[in-house]
Amino acid sequence: MTDNRDDEGPAQYASPPCFMHELDPAYQVPLSDWSDVRRWRKAERERLIGARLAVSADARAAMSVRIAESLDALIGDIAGRMVSLYWPFRGEPDLRGWMASINARGGRTALPVVVEKGQPLVFRAYVPGDRLEKGVWNIPIPAEGEPVLPDIVISPVVGIDPGNYRLGYGGGFYDRTLAALPFRPLVIGVGYELQRIPTIYPQPHDIPMSEVVTEAAGA
Repeated sequence: MTDNRDDEGPAQYASPPCFMHELDPAYQVPLSDWSDVRRWRKAERERLIGARLAVSADARAAMSVRIAESLDALIGDIAGRMVSLYWPFRGEPDLRGWMASINARGGRTALPVVVEKGQPLVFRAYVPGDRLEKGVWNIPIPAEGEPVLPDIVISPVVGIDPGNYRLGYGGGFYDRTLAALPFRPLVIGVGYELQRIPTIYPQPHDIPMSEVVTEAAGA
């Protein structure tokens, strides 16, 4: 996923310029037109990624440890379960150490792979140390392996609202993937408290997270 992709969703309609990006993020005006929501999301995405990157690397590392601890408390016994994680990108929580601990405790892990624009992700089994190659936007992906179906999907968020709706990078990959899976896994959004926002203006194609975990607590 990347931050310079436009949100996918309903067809685009002509409308006057939207100045929502100039408002205080806490000030919310109802948006009914998808083109306005799309522009608002793009501006909010840029703001939130900037805020995340402004946090020091040491502080993000400490928050990532707390997030991993909360994930353990939420999930419980991990043995025999397949967990899809992600390779950290642009200041996202770094859960690679937790990934290694899952495998050490009898669980299995996978990473998402972008096949092409407009298509669901696939998940490939991955154990730390397996060979990686550069995928879309140079994010590392497993170099080989058959697709797997995860029991738990850990999804990084750019923003999250009180309904557990996730603001992502705009490609629509996670929503499209969750809609296409033959069963609904436990989907946990992970991020920092600074990424909580009043709303993402959820649309019919948006799928909420089952749970949300930050450095503060699960929600």
